[in-house]
Amino acid sequence: MEEPSVPSAQILSRRTLLRGAALTGGGLMAATLAACAPAARPGWTYLPAGSAGPIAAGGTAAPGSPAASPSHDHSPSPTGGGHSSHDDAALKVVQRFLGGEYGAVEGAGGKPYGEPRIEGGVKVFELTIDKIQHKVDALQPPLAALGYNAMWPGPRIDVVEGDRIRAIFKNNLDESTGVHFHGQRIPNNMDGVPHVTQDPILAGDSFTYEFTARTVGSHMYHSHHNATDQVGRGLLGAFIVHPKDAAKRVDRRYGVSQDIVWISNDSIGGFTINGRAFPATAPIVAKQGERILVRFMNEGNMMHPWHLHGMPMHIVARDGYDLGSAAFTCDTLGVNPGERWDAVIDCEDVGAWAFHCHILQHVEGVDGMFGMVTALVIQDAATAAIERDTGAASVVAAANAAGSSAFTCRIG
Repeated sequence: MEEPSVPSAQILSRRTLLRGAALTGGGLMAATLAACAPAARPGWTYLPAGSAGPIAAGGTAAPGSPAASPSHDHSPSPTGGGHSSHDDAALKVVQRFLGGEYGAVEGAGGKPYGEPRIEGGVKVFELTIDKIQHKVDALQPPLAALGYNAMWPGPRIDVVEGDRIRAIFKNNLDESTGVHFHGQRIPNNMDGVPHVTQDPILAGDSFTYEFTARTVGSHMYHSHHNATDQVGRGLLGAFIVHPKDAAKRVDRRYGVSQDIVWISNDSIGGFTINGRAFPATAPIVAKQGERILVRFMNEGNMMHPWHLHGMPMHIVARDGYDLGSAAFTCDTLGVNPGERWDAVIDCEDVGAWAFHCHILQHVEGVDGMFGMVTALVIQDAATAAIERDTGAASVVAAANAAGSSAFTCRIG
């Protein structure tokens, strides 16, 4: 049986991101200034304080949040040039993104699980459920979070339709939990809902889930016990089932060269993409003419309308099910809690294009962009040539060495 190819991440290093932005006309700074802002803090709710941003659970502005500013600061910038202090603050955030903050923050999650152990034809995955300290960006203090295999999000698990799966979870928490494979059709006594289909996984205990992967496409695994807290603090991950027929897999069917998981969350860590908040979100990097697949997954409590600047998205699957003749094209896609949508994007126009939630309180405030914002950076042939001549292949290796996430997977 042919296995899906899930190689390592392609994430821009500081040098490559800056060079790419320069060679595309500085588009990243111009594009992203229109879309983002700093990440939410523990205890934030989703209500705006005026137009500035969320407020703390107790009704007061979270310290250091956009809402903590009493008013918009449009006073003249000390740097002059007609800029305001707001412009200066917004620019500093974008410069952190341009500087490659994602790669500079340790503890990226979502790396591929790797090769499972095979026992009697069964693929065996062993995962721990852990307390972790997790940073959503470089400046905020770490959160008291949770993770599978000590990662938020947990490891990306890729299997093939028809595979027999055995997933063993060891609970290292001081509280009970349960694991639900969201979107999979599995035995009732392994559906992961404590007191309904199974007993809770008690602190220090393990539980084994065993099932055949039947539903192809984009799925998730997450806690289903005290889930508001546990999922909100990071107990979530991607579970991808590739079709048994290799001709139906995304690289061959749609001609995509990158397979990207995009998990949103909006509670304990604020508004995040793959466990990070702008400016520490990972840019998506592609070459002009390349086609990519983005698997949107919503693990949060709110709907998020994802908007890509500059080009459309072709929506080909929902909740793992192929849309066939119902496939559609859009530039803004609303993803409800629990939903998964697969979007194919033709990377046509060179530049750095903002990619963000279009609920504005989730992306931009008085101090600039934050939260659910990243960019699709499309490089031209000149940029690719410079990378080739300067050892561009080392960019991937450098990203891996720095512990970068593998949500962006190069196919083939």
